[in-house]
Amino acid sequence: MKRLIAPLLGLAMVTLPVPALADAGNFTLVNKTGANISSLSIRRVGTSAWQPLGGSPSSGARVAVAFANPDCAFDIRATLADGSNATFTGVNLCDATSVTLNRGQNGQLWVDYD
Repeated sequence: MKRLIAPLLGLAMVTLPVPALADAGNFTLVNKTGANISSLSIRRVGTSAWQPLGGSPSSGARVAVAFANPDCAFDIRATLADGSNATFTGVNLCDATSVTLNRGQNGQLWVDYD
């Protein structure tokens, strides 16, 4: 009986789910807004304090963003060359390697991930 319990216990320990430890980290930001971006800022969802994010990619360009935070959900604000702002809400930066900011012809905003 002891010979049966030990292997089963070992198998059970190996197959237990492990909690994911995902943090927001460095990513590439792609500008598909159709306009040059003069500045980028970020805030954690549910907060009001915007922090500069760095980078000012021209239309169609990509920029590497150095970022580290234990949270996942953020709002990204792109200040466009004409002075207007495009705010992308609820952006999930956990495990994202590339984030594409999109803006449609009628002004709708969305994010694509890689």
